[in-house]
Amino acid sequence: MDGLSHLDLFCAGGILLLAYFIRGISGFGSGLIAVPLLALFLPLTFVVPFMLVMDFTASAMLGHRNRQQVAWDELRPLIPGSIIGVIAGATLLLKLDQSALLTTLGLFVLAFALRSLLYLHGAAPISKLWAWPAALVGGTVSALFGTGGPPYVIYLSHRIRDKGVFRATTSLLFLMEGALRGLVFALTGLLLQKELVLAYLGGLPLLALGLWLGSKVHVGLSNAQMTRIIGALLLLSGGSLLWKAWH
Repeated sequence: MDGLSHLDLFCAGGILLLAYFIRGISGFGSGLIAVPLLALFLPLTFVVPFMLVMDFTASAMLGHRNRQQVAWDELRPLIPGSIIGVIAGATLLLKLDQSALLTTLGLFVLAFALRSLLYLHGAAPISKLWAWPAALVGGTVSALFGTGGPPYVIYLSHRIRDKGVFRATTSLLFLMEGALRGLVFALTGLLLQKELVLAYLGGLPLLALGLWLGSKVHVGLSNAQMTRIIGALLLLSGGSLLWKAWH
């Protein structure tokens, strides 16, 4: 952190603003945007807990505004698998080397980017039995990379069609899962980094501005348009992440 240039700090601020602008529109995606890009010049063992506290704050803000729209019956089946997945992911984060982590994250982001760009969304609702694998994978990936949204989003997008209800439900889910990750990260020492406090305080105004701007745009874009915009951003960030891992 001490070696960051003014350009690095400027880029980090721009990344956060973009990430929470996307989050304000869709209710998810901040980690998918910010983590791969921040990992280009910061270690993942800092980026992941930093984005945890930032996303927890964003989820609390969005969840408070939209709590009346939450689909509680869709949340409950996801909780047990999420708990197991978060514990597994935090363990792997401490044990895997940075190159392996960056390569895995890059491939994961690229896969979700292609899905978003091609808009591969089925129309038929899926069984609640898929809640367990979605939660296990989501919890594990979330603890590993701070980007566990896609498995949850893919599952819930096949269960909830109203975009307002979807945004409120995913925001509350990420709030609950973020609290669990915070507990696990505190126990493992990942949250006990002094730089996190300064970075968090510096990032809060950008988070609030991004969410406000995104909420203004939320009503004007279709789900397909927003999904493709996110996909294009992810394609760039995933590719750059693989370049860093392999060079």
